[in-house]
Amino acid sequence: MANEAPVCILTAQAAKALSSVQKAMTAKGLTLVVFDCYRPARAVADMGRWTREGGRPDPQWYPTAERGDLIAKGYIGEFSSHSRGSTVDLAIAEPGNKSAVHPACGAPDGDTLDFGSGFDCFDPKSETASALIDAEATANRKTLLIAMRAAGFRNYAREWWHFTLAKEPFPKQRFDFPVNAN
Repeated sequence: MANEAPVCILTAQAAKALSSVQKAMTAKGLTLVVFDCYRPARAVADMGRWTREGGRPDPQWYPTAERGDLIAKGYIGEFSSHSRGSTVDLAIAEPGNKSAVHPACGAPDGDTLDFGSGFDCFDPKSETASALIDAEATANRKTLLIAMRAAGFRNYAREWWHFTLAKEPFPKQRFDFPVNAN
């Protein structure tokens, strides 16, 4: 049995489009930081089961919502677009910058620019057009949004980091193959 691997798997079309975004970022002295790409349907189902188990808000990940409400509020999908291979969660960073802001809510973002909330922070301040963040974070979100739109991606308005290729090749398909290191 092969080990699962932390790799980004995307459809050829999404990978090509994302490559064009990276080239545009490089020209500006920036780089993309990718958090999540393809996610097997079985992992999505596991997240759904976990959500339905319920629980209190968690200050690290979902500070203002009960766990059992995460699907209804649109933070976790019963059928994630990640299982189609043309969705990516990402941010922008300055290469070599070790003084990045790490917001309290969400996964550690490595060395990303300040986006006002962390990746996977299930909270209203993570909405792309949130008025709950400062001007710098708003500008960084706008930079990411413009670059991704120019490459043919559309943003999920509840999550500043979540983008799906507008003309994805498998819009109705869900894949469930494991991600292996081999």
